[in-house]
Amino acid sequence: MSAPLRVGVVGAGAMGASHVRTVVDFVPGAQVTSVFDMDGERASASAAVAGATTCSSAQALITADDVDAVILASPDVTHAELALACLAAGKPVLCEKPLAVTAVEALSIVAAEVDLGRRLLQVGFMRRYDPGFVELRRTVAAGRLGGVRLVHAMHRNASSSTSTDDAGLVTGSMIHELDTIPWLLDDQIVGIRVESPITEGFRDPQLATLWTMGGVMATVEVFVNAGYGYDVRCEVVGARGTASLVPTPPVSVRADGVDGLAVRDDFVAHFSDAYRIELGEWVASTRLGRPIGASAWDGYLANLVAEAGVASLATGRREPVAPVDRPELYAPVSRTRG
Repeated sequence: MSAPLRVGVVGAGAMGASHVRTVVDFVPGAQVTSVFDMDGERASASAAVAGATTCSSAQALITADDVDAVILASPDVTHAELALACLAAGKPVLCEKPLAVTAVEALSIVAAEVDLGRRLLQVGFMRRYDPGFVELRRTVAAGRLGGVRLVHAMHRNASSSTSTDDAGLVTGSMIHELDTIPWLLDDQIVGIRVESPITEGFRDPQLATLWTMGGVMATVEVFVNAGYGYDVRCEVVGARGTASLVPTPPVSVRADGVDGLAVRDDFVAHFSDAYRIELGEWVASTRLGRPIGASAWDGYLANLVAEAGVASLATGRREPVAPVDRPELYAPVSRTRG
């Protein structure tokens, strides 16, 4: 393709609006041509940033002649239906996480793509593009740590308006780690136990223990109302050493009796580089007809582990994770990004 990829964006909340701005400012190979949101004023505001038009419905945007590819940034419960609509229309789609609310829904998307015989969908697991996580994965793959034994991950928000119940914390927030850890290790999660020190009301924070096929154990803390800011950490522990993400604020401040680094409270700002790289590579691979990011199969696996995690929170037991056989369409090509 020589002309820019014409992109339609469904959902103009914080994530969708950010994607529109990122495409406009940092992705020369694409042009946002249409925006839809249930809130018409919000849709108009995002469309104005890109010089785009608004659409009357998500379905109308997906099938529009001036839309070559779609970004889904709508509420989680709409993802499966809209992703299937994109596949039915033959439109490449970047679907924000999670791919679906349930593993059955996610598997239906996998089946639809297999029927097409080609990949059109990428899931927005943007940590796969974050420079820190990418370097951590390279370090593990290079064998510098020896055999990996443990992973410790932490994911905290100042507050959350989306993950507001026990199940939603797992399926909407922890699901990042449920994708990142298998990707970091090139391994598969086979069991999960989720617990919380809170016994009444919204059980936040939650602590998950994961077991992988390769014999690694991982702990995942998710605390979406931690108060102090947005904070993501990860340490991989091997037989010969450890490797960790390092916070990288550019300035250390000594003022008002405090000596330290500022902690962001905005996840979009925290992962701004990852979002820019993700969108740039999604557009480039879509223009070439070869999507390389997290696949529908990866989305299904994350949904399956999350579903087991929600069950574990209720039973208090370790729950098994047993996916169906992986279709040939999703056979791994190489141990690189995606």
